[in-house]
Amino acid sequence: MDIILSVMLLIAVVALILVFSAFKFVPQGHNWTVERFGRYTRTLTPGMSVITPFIERVGRRINMMETVLDVPQQEVITKDNAMVSCDAIVFIQVIDAMSAAYEVNNLNFAITNLSMTNIRTVVGSMDLDEVLSNRDEINARLLGTIDAATTPWGVKVTRIEIKDLTPPLEITEAMARQMKAERFRRAEVLQAEGEKQSAILRAEGQKQAAILEAEGRKEAAFRDAEAREREAEAEAKATAMVSEAIARGDVNAINYFLGQAYVAAFEKLATSSQQRTVIIPAEFSSIIGTIEGIRGLTDAAQSTASTPRGSGAVPPTRSGG
Repeated sequence: MDIILSVMLLIAVVALILVFSAFKFVPQGHNWTVERFGRYTRTLTPGMSVITPFIERVGRRINMMETVLDVPQQEVITKDNAMVSCDAIVFIQVIDAMSAAYEVNNLNFAITNLSMTNIRTVVGSMDLDEVLSNRDEINARLLGTIDAATTPWGVKVTRIEIKDLTPPLEITEAMARQMKAERFRRAEVLQAEGEKQSAILRAEGQKQAAILEAEGRKEAAFRDAEAREREAEAEAKATAMVSEAIARGDVNAINYFLGQAYVAAFEKLATSSQQRTVIIPAEFSSIIGTIEGIRGLTDAAQSTASTPRGSGAVPPTRSGG
């Protein structure tokens, strides 16, 4: 009886072990391969799956999430024989678990070494200046090359980034001196451009000032000409009035002309630079008569202007005696 109980207990334990070994629970983000007698048969996706105990077993557990690989730093010789230290990071994602498990041994190690060799190839085909200034181009070339090489392994290379590019110390110092010289050159160019613009603005200002001054002189000449024209018109009107008065026999008109000539001559005599002493002639009293004649002529003109046109009045005149 005890033997039968022990056998039944053993059978139950074996059955329980078989049941647990038949059910597999794959975590999210992973794929498991199934091997039957050592040969790949299928891939288990996340969730619960059932395999045949003792006949099938789980082969490789593949991480399907995006993974970051660190490419170690290495010395690379550029096209112009400059030594550059560079390292990188590679972002990969397995898209085919079977290929990643059975097409390459040690997938991460293979991708890391593939990246290192391609970095040497790409950087070595470029000059130092191109390497330091075209990092995006290096990343793009590396991505295309490495992604194409890892496709048979069931891997997709999503990104590759150069982390650091360090030239030798002497080259770094030379670059610093070159940058300093370039900064000075730009400063001198900007200063020269500023002086040029300042000279242009000053010349433009002087030009505008000359134009405005010429415009002012033109306007002043026009005003002077207009004033002389009006003065000539007034003189002509005065002469016409005096001529009419002379024609009527008015003595005051003759005295006006004589007094005007007398005053002009006396003015030249008084303002001459050669004259230190002004001698008043004995006939100076006749100037009073001349002034009286001019005042009479002025009064006559005013009375004529104040007389209405329709009255027909005739201004009084003096006889020539």
